[in-house]
Amino acid sequence: MYDVIIIGAGASGLVSAIVSARRGKKVLLVEKNNKIGKKLLATGNGKCNIANQRPTLERFYSQNPKFIAQVFEGYNYQSVKQFFKSIGLELIEAKEGKAFPMSLQASAVVELLQCECEQLGVKILCDTEVKDVNTLKDGYKKVIHTLGYEKVKSVIIATGHLSAPQLGGVDRGTIFAKKLGHNVIKPFPTLVQLTSSMKNLERMAGVKVESRVTLKTKNGRTIQKQGDVLFTSYGISGLVILDISRFVMEELIHKPTVTLEIDLMPKMSKEQLFSLMKKSLQKRSSKPLEVWMQGFINKKLIRPILEPLKLIKQTVGSITSKEIELIVQKIKCFKFEIDGSRGYKGAEVATGGVDTRDIYPKTMESKKHKGVYFTGEVLDVDGDRGGFNLYFAWVCGFRAGEAV
Repeated sequence: MYDVIIIGAGASGLVSAIVSARRGKKVLLVEKNNKIGKKLLATGNGKCNIANQRPTLERFYSQNPKFIAQVFEGYNYQSVKQFFKSIGLELIEAKEGKAFPMSLQASAVVELLQCECEQLGVKILCDTEVKDVNTLKDGYKKVIHTLGYEKVKSVIIATGHLSAPQLGGVDRGTIFAKKLGHNVIKPFPTLVQLTSSMKNLERMAGVKVESRVTLKTKNGRTIQKQGDVLFTSYGISGLVILDISRFVMEELIHKPTVTLEIDLMPKMSKEQLFSLMKKSLQKRSSKPLEVWMQGFINKKLIRPILEPLKLIKQTVGSITSKEIELIVQKIKCFKFEIDGSRGYKGAEVATGGVDTRDIYPKTMESKKHKGVYFTGEVLDVDGDRGGFNLYFAWVCGFRAGEAV
């Protein structure tokens, strides 16, 4: 008989398996996919952005933020680094505090975690889906899966959540949680590409430009992010869009569209850009304005800038200072209307999940059922891009593995 069954062989499930097995527990790890760590293999474009060196609380989100602080108490980046060193994985640090395996291969992370599990005697069942989790009167839990059932004292639910269903993202964990009497916070996709019904999308598709993106929320907050923006045939993407997507999706809960203000030239002030353009004007030139502007900005963006200003037929020789000001204003505040996202399939993370007010932060154990634990993305905690979500998953795994 097993001491603990872990449902889900993702980040937090694998770590909790190793930590509990090191404490002498007999562990069964059940995974519905045909291999373990599928989402891990896809992170960081296959390089696995394994953690962040500066996991400050403002980089995480939850309806119960104090829970996150309590989970992290006593752990830091060095704790994560030391754990991976213990299984033979060395980490290297990159910009923005990101940490990667030294090999820059996500497969190395998964294979070393799997090898450690196997050496510790953890039984791994792939292609096996858990159908139900029941609590019995004698304190045991009955875990029903496609190969039969198991009775155990402890169950760790590490199923992940709805993001990336093509990699195995599911809501089984929250279904189990609801059945066991837990509150579940309604989810939405985040770290996701955004969609739009604006004209000119096809015309702008493929343009990638460093920009500053501003969102003004209904409660008066101004959120700004800077980085690469990629215009697409469906809307907008790029790292800065992933970064701001959580706040956009929150706004879309309350209204059908959200407007982003995109500064297409963040390294220049309006005054600098106006001066640059003014100096390059050639009096009495018959050069079309559309051609002249290619000296400043990507060709694909020129018509979307000039057409709303009704300047598309203008020549360089006839343009006025006032019209240059209008062009500068448009470049520095290019309004882009968002009506949705690419959904969970495009999302790196899903928000929402098991209400953390129902969970003990020091052990990850349910307050409603002794011996039932929840870890990782199944909980109502999500983080920014840059290794924060995996950092939370690892620490959850430490907590649960030590507690069972």
